Amino acid sequence: MAYTTINKSSLNFNIKLYTGNGGTNAQTGVGFKPDFTWIKQRLSGGYNHALFDAVRGATKVLQSNANVVERTLSDSLTAFGSDGFTLGADGDGTYGNTVNQNTKSQVAWNWKANGQGSSNTDGSINTTYTSVNTTAGFSISSYTGSGSSGDTIGHGLGAVPKMIIIKRLTGARDWAVYHSSLGATKYLELNNTNAAATDTGYWNDTEPTSSLITFGNDGQTNGGSDPLIMYAFAEKTGYSKFGSYIGNGNADGTFVYTGFKPAFVMMKNTSNATSSDWLILDNKRDTYNVADSHLDANNSDAESSASWVNTDFLSNGFKLRTSDETINESTNTFIYMAFGQSIVGTNGVTAKAR
Repeated sequence: MAYTTINKSSLNFNIKLYTGNGGTNAQTGVGFKPDFTWIKQRLSGGYNHALFDAVRGATKVLQSNANVVERTLSDSLTAFGSDGFTLGADGDGTYGNTVNQNTKSQVAWNWKANGQGSSNTDGSINTTYTSVNTTAGFSISSYTGSGSSGDTIGHGLGAVPKMIIIKRLTGARDWAVYHSSLGATKYLELNNTNAAATDTGYWNDTEPTSSLITFGNDGQTNGGSDPLIMYAFAEKTGYSKFGSYIGNGNADGTFVYTGFKPAFVMMKNTSNATSSDWLILDNKRDTYNVADSHLDANNSDAESSASWVNTDFLSNGFKLRTSDETINESTNTFIYMAFGQSIVGTNGVTAKAR
């Protein structure tokens, strides 16, 4: 049985559903001051994902489904508040990412770090600024690349990262993803469907440690003089899990043990680039089983409910209910990141299947 010291996971990660109003829109009820907020318009297609964080500053946006540069939008997410965030008008979908279009349904996934952060001199790259929540295993770091293989930066987690997501802020560069189930010789791209590929330029074939991340010389993780942002996640028992599973190609699909009841799961087929989206499910858009309302981190499609993504969220993991190749192709390897509520915490509260 998985016990955890994070007795209330919603103080570190929470999902907010809201409706845009086309004007100033203060959203509360997140449960904490978010430091990383990822927003997607749900029911209208063609609108990009919009990612904001406190280290870069609230008005600066990235798109998980595109390789475009960071942009500053004065009428998008304008501030992080003590219990949520405030939005500007953003009714015209500037650059194709709207977070507050009038009457439109939105989802915001929120993580807590530690505000704007502070200077981090760990590692050989000393141009690093890090905001870290060691309790929940999440940090945000901005840094300037060196272009030199073997250079390192500190991530501040005090534990080995299991997943790392990086984006260069200038120029047309893809997102770079490290996942512990694949190892440091492999990389994925958040904005693409590509299968896992081998390249020493990303992580220098060196596994991260409890203090440092090592880079090769690829521009997507360590371009010389390039500004970059990094989101790093360590695993916390009963709260977060970053693992892998093998598909069985059966409608009575694979069961994946997490040790907690999932609230958010993002999964990807790493073996087959065909129909291999970064599929996102959560327990706010689907409040009962099966969960089948999916969004894809790598494209701007509207949310859709489809039997080929059928998944049950259980008290200790998730169970696939489909044979579809996107999440359960036989013999293929899938990675996932999951956040949720512990089965039993140190406060003795028991979570139940829904």
